[in-house]
Amino acid sequence: MRPTPVRVRPTPVRRWLALGALSLAMLTVGLDMTVLNIALPTLARDLHAGTSALQWFSTAYTLTLAGVMLPAGALGDRFGRKKFVFGALVVFGAASIWCAFASSSGELILARVVLGVAASVLMSLSMGMIPVLFPDPAERGRATTVWITAVTLGMPLGPIVGGLLLDHFWWGSVFLVNIPTVVIGALAVGLLVPETRSRTRRPIDPVSVLLSAAGLVGLTYGLIRFGDKGWGDGTAWAAFAAGLVLIVGFVAWERTREHALADLGLFGDRGFRMGTFFQLINAFAMFGLFFTVPLYFQSVLGVDSLGSGLRMLPMIGGLLVASNFLEGLRDRIGLKPTLMIGFGVLAVGMGLGALTGVDTSYGYVAAWMVVVGLGIGLVLPTSMALAVGALTPERAGAGSALLSALRQAAGTTGVAVLGTVLSTRYHSELGSLNHEPVSDGVGSGVAYADAIGDASVLHHVRSAFVSGMDLLMVVCAAIAVVGLLLSAAATKGRATESGAPAPASESAPVA
Repeated sequence: MRPTPVRVRPTPVRRWLALGALSLAMLTVGLDMTVLNIALPTLARDLHAGTSALQWFSTAYTLTLAGVMLPAGALGDRFGRKKFVFGALVVFGAASIWCAFASSSGELILARVVLGVAASVLMSLSMGMIPVLFPDPAERGRATTVWITAVTLGMPLGPIVGGLLLDHFWWGSVFLVNIPTVVIGALAVGLLVPETRSRTRRPIDPVSVLLSAAGLVGLTYGLIRFGDKGWGDGTAWAAFAAGLVLIVGFVAWERTREHALADLGLFGDRGFRMGTFFQLINAFAMFGLFFTVPLYFQSVLGVDSLGSGLRMLPMIGGLLVASNFLEGLRDRIGLKPTLMIGFGVLAVGMGLGALTGVDTSYGYVAAWMVVVGLGIGLVLPTSMALAVGALTPERAGAGSALLSALRQAAGTTGVAVLGTVLSTRYHSELGSLNHEPVSDGVGSGVAYADAIGDASVLHHVRSAFVSGMDLLMVVCAAIAVVGLLLSAAATKGRATESGAPAPASESAPVA
């Protein structure tokens, strides 16, 4: 006879400590999205890696991250979220060690695939633990702010951490930095987090798993290749089209299943629908910005990768400041006005960024980056709180996985689309210089100008890039204005209904 599950509710101190450890682990996941970029020249030399291998070092992680999210959420709901998060932390640590000591390009790519699988499980289910650990809507909102801030901070911190490590150690150190956070996270999960799973033992449909994973990988690979090769690339269109067909087939298949892998019924909740949409448009603009600004620092201001990372600190500072006073603001004026203010601040910051010139001082750039950071720090946690507020403990894993997968897809789309906006303007502004190697990109253009020693060519190349970046900023500002208008049109009362605490009986805590 099976024992009756015992309800275990962690004390306030235990659950906040658990959240801190999970957030530290998520900071590492975000960091791993960008930390490798600074090590690519060293990897090319030490592992004799060609251009294709260098691209796959990053792409392998991103593709796996996208493809595994939905199955990870469903598996955690069915078999236990704690054990999957704990296992993912262990695998993440082991894969980090494998990456650090890889002796060939192929071995590093395989290790990055395993790292991506673990990161995907962590991203899906660590967020899914928030409704379980924090059933009170007010605490849940604060916990969501901490979690999403950690994820967001990891990306701009990657070049800083990577640069500091590479100045003193070998390239493998950029992966070994993960180990302390993984150990802390695993201990915290093992000691502080109760095991929970869905009471409904939903079967895992292999057809749904294959369709969702293959579809998301196809879409993501196509978008990555669009950003790299341009919109005329046949392989990119084939991958994107195949991914789109598979995703459409996945949605159609899910509608016929009694126990769906992706809980599409969540979109019937106004809070989840609104929060997800605001997350997507913010991710679209934010990922594009994170992709572009470091290029500006390196190619226009002429700093190295570490210097580029350090110059992102004003944005990080703005984000942290906003996160610190967000809860008080949200409690006083509500979710809708906070979103309106956040999108307004973001639009102003992007608009100021669009006025950047080739000879603009870094002081001006730092100022608008602070404003952008403030906007992101207001919009991202607030929109996340709207979406997470709709997740009962019963639906926590699958719902979090769906939100994470959509946010990742929106960010990848933003890099591809906004990168095309920048590239198109760059080529049009080059004029007579629109030929190889200058047309390959601003990095190649600057290297060419330096090689021939022509200051006028260098200024022309940099001016063309800044013109493209300014147009990109205008597009991002317009996206923020759309968010402002839509948040203004939302009904405050209905938008916050999802904050109601979930019934405790919907999830089965297990001793």
